[in-house]
Amino acid sequence: MAFWWSLLVLAFAFAVCKFLLMLIPPKVPSIDVDASDVLEDGNQSQENSFIYVPPRGTAQQSGKKVQCYEPATMKYLGYVPALTSDEVKEQIEKVRKAQKMWAKTSFKQRRQFLRILLKYIIKHQALICEISSRDTGKTMVDASLGEIMTTCEKINWLLSEGEQCLKPEYRSSGRAMLHKRSRVEFHPLGVIGAIVSWNYPFHNIFNPMLAAVFSGNGIVIKISEHASWSGCFYFRIIQSALAAIGAPEDLVEVITGFAETGEALVSSVDKVIFVGSPGVGKMIMKNAAETLIPVTLELGGKDAFIVCEDVDVDHVAQIAVRAFLQSSGQNCAGAERFYVHRNIYPSFVSKITKIIKSVTAGPPLAGKYDMGALCMHEHSEKLEGLVNDALDKGAEIVARGSFGHIGEDAVDQYFPPTVIVNVNHSMRLMQEEAFGPIMPIMKFSSDEEVIKLANDSKYGLGCAVFSGSQSHAREIASHIHCGVAAVNDFASNYMCQSLPFGGVKHSGFGRFGGVEGLRACCLVKSVVEDRWWPFIKTKIPKPIQYPVAENGFEFQESLVEALYGLSIWDRLQALVTVLKMLTEQSKKEK
Repeated sequence: MAFWWSLLVLAFAFAVCKFLLMLIPPKVPSIDVDASDVLEDGNQSQENSFIYVPPRGTAQQSGKKVQCYEPATMKYLGYVPALTSDEVKEQIEKVRKAQKMWAKTSFKQRRQFLRILLKYIIKHQALICEISSRDTGKTMVDASLGEIMTTCEKINWLLSEGEQCLKPEYRSSGRAMLHKRSRVEFHPLGVIGAIVSWNYPFHNIFNPMLAAVFSGNGIVIKISEHASWSGCFYFRIIQSALAAIGAPEDLVEVITGFAETGEALVSSVDKVIFVGSPGVGKMIMKNAAETLIPVTLELGGKDAFIVCEDVDVDHVAQIAVRAFLQSSGQNCAGAERFYVHRNIYPSFVSKITKIIKSVTAGPPLAGKYDMGALCMHEHSEKLEGLVNDALDKGAEIVARGSFGHIGEDAVDQYFPPTVIVNVNHSMRLMQEEAFGPIMPIMKFSSDEEVIKLANDSKYGLGCAVFSGSQSHAREIASHIHCGVAAVNDFASNYMCQSLPFGGVKHSGFGRFGGVEGLRACCLVKSVVEDRWWPFIKTKIPKPIQYPVAENGFEFQESLVEALYGLSIWDRLQALVTVLKMLTEQSKKEK
């Protein structure tokens, strides 16, 4: 009894010591990042205070400079260079040299890099969100949710589980190789190329960078021409953190430009991660095929938001508004198709209408607005076209939000949040990715009908299903052909960074996030070695040594049955035959 008490005391003491150690904060150096030229009262803001009018059509997609401006106010922010093909290749070679040194670093050093970043992000949330807001038009709250929280969660997951995911993973060796030890090793690929979209300029840089660098790679990130101003500042944060741990300064590069810049990147790296449209994704696949490099594509989405008849309407309506406003042109491709059971359809539409009429759009840094501006120039014209097509085919607008104080020069950058009913799948609005604040609501009568409707799309990124019965919602979600499903919630998957993220069909393939995304940045190598070396080694049986004996095939037949026969009796009989043949072969040689 005394022994067990002693053991219990030791276990308790160990737990207390471990808890006390957790209370001691790790020593993480602070970094200082110059932000004087991106603050509202900075020099750049004073010098470039005029209104910028971007060229229309294809003219804005070319040239030697990428012009930057605030979409919410059209205020000019400056320009960054559009790199040529040769300049891109020079940058990649610098990263390649740095990566060879970085690949030899320990996970301890890589975790310190992450902690430095995390410390800076937490202390400078307002600055990061303000810069994102100015460059994309999103509100500070949307920036916090989509930029800060997701990135912090990614870092936290890598700190907790990243090393374990990249350690050698031992596997069973099977019956024939019982004397062998089998494992999978995860080695850096080299230089990862990422081409990212404008909707989350901070997170879209950090998401691939964190996975690539933690797994021992270098990375070159081509940021969107629609969010280059903010991306260049976010790059400074990464550079400062690398310098703080003595890492090679060229390990990460951020490049700016147009299509030529992206094409040069694809042709020179060891893997491509692309976030963008299906059309561009197909071109990247075609270019990547020239060098046969792996590609991860996260493309468009047309997520279904399904509301069954047994839900709490007030609760789900609030989530629905958040879900569709996340498609407001400065955020992600959120829920774009809403299917509501006909028994609660009137009450749901009534609740949504009431909420939307209270939503106000305006310059996000100029007042308390629920929604900001569209990031992309001319996008409002596309949204108006989708709405007009639906109205021409019998749809009806039941609610629209209002505008706050919008400057005359920025009117085209805003689109009011709009709720449309009486929609069907013949309308472009229910088939094409809108990427804007339009909420089409359609009735359904049965589970079978709504599953068919949800799957009637060329996209397959995600879905959200709401029901008073969790098992009922889970059952419907299991039949939706998509890569991400949320039960009684929306977009919660992305805050679970242990999960892979990606879609099917025109939403792309491959995954980032989770074990799958981290290992996708690696050369996955299978290794087999002798378990009891040098005492037991692989030896080719005499009957199948060269020259092969006359009974070589008969020996193989018996060996296969001895290893894989369906019953123990069959295997034992075959084993006796194998041993007999080996004995006879040995006698012949003697």
